[in-house]
Amino acid sequence: MEIPFARSERSTIGIEWELALVDSDSGDLRQVAQTVLDAVAPPQGGEHPTIRQELLLNTVEIVTGVCRTVGEATADLQRSIDELRAVTDPLRVELMCAGTHPFARWTQQKVTDKARYATLIDRTQWWGRQMLIYGVHVHVGIEDKAKVLPILRAVLTCFPQLQSLSASSPFWGGKDTGYASNRALMFQQLPTAGLPFQFDTWEQLESYTADMIHTGVIDQFDEIRWDLRPSPRFGTLEMRICDGASNMAEVAAFAALIHCLVEHFSTMIDEGEPLPALQPWFAQENKWRSARYGMDAIVILDAAGREELVTDSVERLLTDLAPTAARLGCTAELDGVRTILRRGASYQRQRAVARRNGGELDAVVASLVAEMRAGRPL
Repeated sequence: MEIPFARSERSTIGIEWELALVDSDSGDLRQVAQTVLDAVAPPQGGEHPTIRQELLLNTVEIVTGVCRTVGEATADLQRSIDELRAVTDPLRVELMCAGTHPFARWTQQKVTDKARYATLIDRTQWWGRQMLIYGVHVHVGIEDKAKVLPILRAVLTCFPQLQSLSASSPFWGGKDTGYASNRALMFQQLPTAGLPFQFDTWEQLESYTADMIHTGVIDQFDEIRWDLRPSPRFGTLEMRICDGASNMAEVAAFAALIHCLVEHFSTMIDEGEPLPALQPWFAQENKWRSARYGMDAIVILDAAGREELVTDSVERLLTDLAPTAARLGCTAELDGVRTILRRGASYQRQRAVARRNGGELDAVVASLVAEMRAGRPL
């Protein structure tokens, strides 16, 4: 089967941010997504252009248009948040985001009444019902289909840096899991989720997709839920690695890092330089280490198996990407990564709040809500 790749302007960017709806008093999840979506729906009917429904009724997703800079994209997101708050504030509902809600119970969550969600839950059962998770997805435009898979393989070498920096799901159902990103390992339980196959050619991807459709695993390409994947209908590479971010500054930092990585590797292709790659077993180990240890992970850097503390590798990466960031106009946003290195990732901040409050996780929710309001880590 042929999978056409849409024409897209190089290094354009779009962001998707999944937000939890929580009760202002209890901090627990509220099943009011449909009420919120109805309130923001266009008068002429149809879907809101930037505020969307998600799998669960405790969640809304905000999306940007096609943007040229990270700053433009975050301004787009802020407009959606302002529109949401005009509806949620009177309902005594707060916006919150982390890879997981610290204490909410998955058994109490309601699924959005839509055929594709019902089909997903019917097939995946127990694991599908447990998808009480939130993420940030970043799309970057790629102008040439031949570049997509080489850049995907190269970005995989930076997977643990992205996952460690964004890790924000240490708690699950009121318990500390011992992981920095519990979301990462939960989400990969779904069929077609997890790390992507490292195909060499677009034809191999087409053959794989044809096999999946022929055997009834998927009905369309979008049901391939890899942590990073081509998005043929948008002409982008979509990064789904990051846990949900609690504030706009960190969304901007993650988006800037991803934006720079894709443009950096695209430039290397233009200049005839070989791109980095990792054996699939190293990529798999890196995912586990960064999910488990977060900012304390020792990550595998290259095919030779050299290793380094993830925070040291991030510092080096920021230096290497500085010229690209200047070219893309996201130097300030990329510098937000250094703020995370100094102040800690979200999972570390959440655990610190829990310790200061005798393990009470409602205090953790309150801190996440406060960071969303402030637009920065606190």
